Amino acid sequence: MTFSDNASTVTWFTLSGFDEMMEHRATFFSLSLLCYCAIILVNVALILTIVLDENLHEPMYIFLCNLCISGLLGTTGFYPKFLLDLLSHLQVISYARCLIQSFVIYSSSCGDFVILAVMAYDRYVAICRPLEYHSVMTRQRVAWLVSYPWLSTICLMTVSTILTSKLRLCGSHLEKLYCANWPIVKLSCTSMTVNNIMGYITILFYVGHITFIVCSYVFLIKSCLKSIENRGKFMQTCMPHLLSLINVAVALLFEVFYSRYGSTDVSQNFQNFMAVQFLVIPPILNPLIYGLKLKQIRNRIFSLYVRSTRRKKSLM
Repeated sequence: MTFSDNASTVTWFTLSGFDEMMEHRATFFSLSLLCYCAIILVNVALILTIVLDENLHEPMYIFLCNLCISGLLGTTGFYPKFLLDLLSHLQVISYARCLIQSFVIYSSSCGDFVILAVMAYDRYVAICRPLEYHSVMTRQRVAWLVSYPWLSTICLMTVSTILTSKLRLCGSHLEKLYCANWPIVKLSCTSMTVNNIMGYITILFYVGHITFIVCSYVFLIKSCLKSIENRGKFMQTCMPHLLSLINVAVALLFEVFYSRYGSTDVSQNFQNFMAVQFLVIPPILNPLIYGLKLKQIRNRIFSLYVRSTRRKKSLM
């Protein structure tokens, strides 16, 4: 880095979150690689099941496919670099790659909230307004609802990344396992007011979507109390959605609040767990929850398994 007026032009960041992990790097590498492979396997399996089965080409499953793609994107922004760092003696990342990694990881994780809001709207229309469902969920509207989470999140994250890139930094030491926007902002030598305002706008944007989901479920529950048929639909299609929402919300809120307000007095290993749990738990649990709870997907996966088993027996 070059120095000017007590500030610096940072070209590289050092990631210090690995300090306590290096004694057991082989164990962490093996577990991380296993976790990454499991995430790829369960998400790709669900995506291919939905894409290849024409009976699953319905809005709910298309949105679910979107959620799995988002999970794959976020983990791909984290695991390859993380695995390479575990094999390296020096954990560094260039300034540009750091901003890109932060952008990819948080675009994916925050986008999950918007996708879940879209899925809540779909379930609201399906259960509360069943006769109007096909007239409301047209191809054009479904296409727009698929695009909306990506467009809105990318716009917000792009603005946030540009504002961060304009800051003059006084350090290059990140106490994380990966790059995140707020730890970079905290290294600033100049005012962070604009970044803070943008941060609160982003938080309010996603809190608004959570509020929308809660309101949707209030209407859903009221509707289900009046009809036994609607109760069955709620348990089959809404419970997986609700579990995924809790899964994503708890994991990401832990990361956001701990990143901003967490204590540095706790052990580095605990800080690392708090930092990566939203990149481990939701991407694995979300496809498993839907794969096990949704009857159509479960039956399709089971039938594919039976066919593959029969083929192997016939070839033997």
